[in-house]
Amino acid sequence: MLIFDRSVFLHLRFGFSYFLAPIFFFALSTIDKPVFWNALLTFIAFHFFIYPASNGYNSYFDKDEGSIALIKNPPPVNKSLYYYSLIFDLIGIVICFFVHPYLAIMAFIYGGISKIYSHPLIRLKKFPILSFLTVALFQGGFMFFAFVFGSDKNHELSYLSNQIMLGIIISTLLVGAGYPLTQIYQHHEDRKRGDKTLSLLLGIRGTFIFSALLFLSAGITMYYYYSLMGSKIAFTYFIIYMLPVFLFFFYWAFLAIKNSEQANFKNSMRMNFLSGTCMLFYFLGLCVIKFVF
Repeated sequence: MLIFDRSVFLHLRFGFSYFLAPIFFFALSTIDKPVFWNALLTFIAFHFFIYPASNGYNSYFDKDEGSIALIKNPPPVNKSLYYYSLIFDLIGIVICFFVHPYLAIMAFIYGGISKIYSHPLIRLKKFPILSFLTVALFQGGFMFFAFVFGSDKNHELSYLSNQIMLGIIISTLLVGAGYPLTQIYQHHEDRKRGDKTLSLLLGIRGTFIFSALLFLSAGITMYYYYSLMGSKIAFTYFIIYMLPVFLFFFYWAFLAIKNSEQANFKNSMRMNFLSGTCMLFYFLGLCVIKFVF
């Protein structure tokens, strides 16, 4: 019997979609003729169904006892979580199909990748480099492309322009920069389970250095992107919006390198929330300026 209880709801982690929403609005800001209903359905399909399905599936096979993203004390998982993750995945794919069959295929691919990331038969999480590249590319660049495709008026596949390619690269770098920071407090849990994450491989100091280099690379690429678009002022605003993120990042890095106990769940969630909020407001602002004013 399927039971949608508190444990299932918590492990689906709907709130985590908030941190991934900036990629959607970044993609939307690049489109000249978006279709409102297509964009809305695309947003709902991924942020309310496919992303939570991935979270739930991951939680079911991880069976974490320590803190995980958004849940400080995760409750025990049950079989209902496994089935609901599949149901949510299917609902998301069906919604995508009503936008365009190709978008449904992209949703199916994303769901499949998220499953082999967690499933014990393959479990990409055991391979630090491969798992990092998978998350950075599929939560970043792949989703950027899917959102552009789903929201655009013509649903054409002739999107591999300089603008879209740079958007894919920027999205991949931004997700890649933040991802190791979500693993930094889980070293003990990952080591106990046999998952050698990138953050565990790099160590605390190495994780911060690596993330800083990717943030810098994303910034340089974004500067080139806006220069190409003839809108350098947009990059200036990006730096202003991201200033609180940079300040907290370096403050947290200083504390954590000095005292490893500072590389904890609380600070990781602070970093996640701050970076997600600043980027969301920035890209949402671009959309408002472009489509409202």
